[in-house]
Amino acid sequence: MAKYMLIMRGNDECLAKMQDTPFEQMLETMGRFNDEMIRAGVLVAAEGLEDPAQGVVVDYSGETPVVTDGPYGETKELFGGYYVVEVASKEEAVEWAKRIPAMAGAKCEVRRVPGIDEFPQDNEWVIKERAWRERTGQL
Repeated sequence: MAKYMLIMRGNDECLAKMQDTPFEQMLETMGRFNDEMIRAGVLVAAEGLEDPAQGVVVDYSGETPVVTDGPYGETKELFGGYYVVEVASKEEAVEWAKRIPAMAGAKCEVRRVPGIDEFPQDNEWVIKERAWRERTGQL
């Protein structure tokens, strides 16, 4: 089994349609999908994100990090939420991504999340992280 992150992205049209959709309707639609993934035993995590206008970007392009408040001109570069699923293959992750009840214009990026076992086990930082994961019940 491998973990994959399904990163949800929207464009201006998609975000506008989402804002016009009653909140209870969105909860019902997403809740049904989330429940399906829970029943299938593949859902590890899922979160939606607050309006981009409430966020900030920390830009490391210069010598000193620069913080810029939202909103942002290029909404296609923002993501609005994510799922983490644990599935047998990339193809299965893609199949779940295709079933997300997304608005027209949305996109979903599917990326594998490497496990801690894939890193050098004799590295002091990997050893510390493994110990933390064990203490917190993540391993």
